Amino acid sequence: MPNRIKLLQYGLLGILLITMGLAGCSCPYSFTGASIPPHLKSLAIPYANDQSGSGEPALGQQFTTLLTQKFIDDNSFIITDKSRSDAVLDCSILGISDTPAAITTGEQVQARRLNITVQVSYKDLKMKKTIFERQFSNYADYPAVAGQAGRNEAIQQTLEKLTEDILLETVSGW
Repeated sequence: MPNRIKLLQYGLLGILLITMGLAGCSCPYSFTGASIPPHLKSLAIPYANDQSGSGEPALGQQFTTLLTQKFIDDNSFIITDKSRSDAVLDCSILGISDTPAAITTGEQVQARRLNITVQVSYKDLKMKKTIFERQFSNYADYPAVAGQAGRNEAIQQTLEKLTEDILLETVSGW
């Protein structure tokens, strides 16, 4: 029994030392399991250009804010302006569509599907090369009776999904 207690104490001490070592480490840690090249430490995320023509007020700003926050929360890069960054993530909102998703037997729209498509270009400024350039698209459904409030919620949900997809592709797509 005393050996078990001694073993438990050493195990807890080891865990405590590892935890303290990681807490004192000045290197960024990402919760996505990312494997970002060591020369990329900072990232610029310029304002997303809204080319959708949807007329949605502040859609570009809303998208840019959510995307920036995702990267801050993930802690995989230091977010900075383009002049001081190692990489840049340029985004353009290409389109937003709102179509019927479910129709009743009486041809009444029961649910709508809001889809947003974004073009993303991820560039390594240190090596002067494009890492990827691709489109991301995602959607959210909302009840037709929810009107503008439902549409706004669907926009928020879709942007959340898109920004998560972009984060994962950026930090794990190597």
